[in-house]
Amino acid sequence: MVSYVSALLYGVGGIVVAGMALLVAFQEKLVYVPVLPGLTKSYSITPARLRLLYEDVWLRSSDGVRLHAWFIKLLPECRGPTVLFFQENAGSILIIISPALYIAHRLEMVRIMIQRLQCNVFMLSYRGYGASDGYPSQHGIAKDAQAALDHLSQRTDIDTSRIVVFGRSLGGAVGAQLTKNNPDKVAALILENTFTSILDMAGVLLPFLKWFIGGTGSKGPKILNFLVRSPWSTIDIVGQINQPILFLSGLQDEMVPPSHMQMLYAKVASHNRKCIFVEFPNGMHMDTWLAGGDHYWRTIQQFIGNHVPEIKEHESSHDDKGDSFSS
Repeated sequence: MVSYVSALLYGVGGIVVAGMALLVAFQEKLVYVPVLPGLTKSYSITPARLRLLYEDVWLRSSDGVRLHAWFIKLLPECRGPTVLFFQENAGSILIIISPALYIAHRLEMVRIMIQRLQCNVFMLSYRGYGASDGYPSQHGIAKDAQAALDHLSQRTDIDTSRIVVFGRSLGGAVGAQLTKNNPDKVAALILENTFTSILDMAGVLLPFLKWFIGGTGSKGPKILNFLVRSPWSTIDIVGQINQPILFLSGLQDEMVPPSHMQMLYAKVASHNRKCIFVEFPNGMHMDTWLAGGDHYWRTIQQFIGNHVPEIKEHESSHDDKGDSFSS
């Protein structure tokens, strides 16, 4: 009996040690999926295919990594809001079927966004994604996001007071951190199907890990949390954001449990009254915008209209006069 128990303990210990070794060695490959094995990172479709007005933008992050982005404009002199869009991972069924279909799916969403919101869209490829150099990590991607925002803030062909950060899934974690760190540059935040943290998602994707890794709401011992290099604890970040936030939740999300979005909203709603939570009954992880239809776009339109309004020229001149008078 004693030998049986000893063997069992050794076996469990071996599994834990093996799990720790795999987590340390391969966690970036589990968290970040720039492209699935056997597929290419190159773009087979560009915005030009959808007759969108765009420019290729090349940036340098603060640590010198070369980044690629598309800046897609409604019109050459569009002064509407500018949406800084942060993407999800590449682990979508669409990219498994066809990389071209996956890119076309996202660009079609952007095309409709530009038309419905009368906005510009800036699409960044994180380091290691698309045509960007480097290898992804939480620390590095945070630098990439900051480089994109700094670039937009320095442009003279947009209204820099109307920059809206929009993040889906992983992009929501990226966008939340950027928004928290830049209250003077980001007017509002939109989160769609975003997780509370990678620590919580570990137990969702690999159920046996929930006994060893977990976020703030986990009941497990969390003994392996210290090994996670990219925790992306969105639930801790959103509680520090004071800008308006729109939460878009697809209730059929097959990757991130909708309860994560509910927890994010609950975290911030107690102190930030400029938050809105909207559910889409048929929305899945990648197609909430499609399943939501007109209701989806009207929700975003109203949010931006209420919280990121256009400043009329006569209002701006009036303010300038008022400032000079008070001085």
